[in-house]
Amino acid sequence: MSLIDVVVSDIVQETPTIKSFYLTLPDGSPVGHYSPGAHIDVVGPTSLTRQYSLCGRPDGDDAYLFAVKREEGGRGGSEALHELQVGDRLKVSEPRNLMTIAEEGAHHVLVAGGIGITPMLSLSRYMDVRGISFELHYYARSEEEAAFLPILTEKCPDKLHTHLGVDRDTQGKNLASMVDGLPEGTHLYVCGPAPFMDQVRMVAAEKLPEDAIHFENFKPAETGGDQENTEFDVELEGETYHVPADRSIVEVLNEAGCDIATSCEEGICGTCIMEVLEGTPEHRDSVLTKSEREAGETMAVCVSRTRDPKLVLEYF
Repeated sequence: MSLIDVVVSDIVQETPTIKSFYLTLPDGSPVGHYSPGAHIDVVGPTSLTRQYSLCGRPDGDDAYLFAVKREEGGRGGSEALHELQVGDRLKVSEPRNLMTIAEEGAHHVLVAGGIGITPMLSLSRYMDVRGISFELHYYARSEEEAAFLPILTEKCPDKLHTHLGVDRDTQGKNLASMVDGLPEGTHLYVCGPAPFMDQVRMVAAEKLPEDAIHFENFKPAETGGDQENTEFDVELEGETYHVPADRSIVEVLNEAGCDIATSCEEGICGTCIMEVLEGTPEHRDSVLTKSEREAGETMAVCVSRTRDPKLVLEYF
């Protein structure tokens, strides 16, 4: 994975627990454009690599912008990022996108829970200036904890539906009411804490097809405690490699010089996805959709495996 050297050009305290960080190239010039909904890998001060959504204007010439919620005692490096100062240097990846706008969508519903507003900010700003039909539902504990609420209220007040301090039952009723009124051809996008996303996806599935529900999840998928690894072979470009039970596919291939790009190595970023030509993948990632898993044509080789004796893979 190639990384870009960047400089923290500005820091804004958005809420008591959320800071936003503006990034430029070392010479002060913008890093570049990106597609709405994209994210980057950020190598923090503790050398941990984590994924953060870009939440500025995707087509603007201003700096890259990402936001971090401080998790007290967390292991993700958020506390160290909150200690950054203007002028500090970081390394980030090129943008990647797991939540692209569905071009065929007649209408788009964005649903954010807490810090999950970050990808929705770039999506909503992009759609708003282009006259794309959308609505944004923003759930937060309070106005004080609702990051970027002022700019959303200023830029797209008619599209914004704010739900502050609602309990889970009320949240469920609000979501059901929202889904009931959706027009044909709607696509829904959701980001937030895992329980929140699970509830939104469950309610949305009553009205929308699975491939019209898009989500972003930067947490590893939970695996069953009784899940046992087996050994198998992997064929790539005519060469066969043995994958022991205690090693991942990507470890074996990269050790052999195959140069498979990786980032999170937890099945959450999509960097290491490969094409499956033969064999049945055992998916353990948080990236592929249900239909992609069922098709069995791609897999995230940092975590996913197979029960078959052999997989035949190709670069994606």
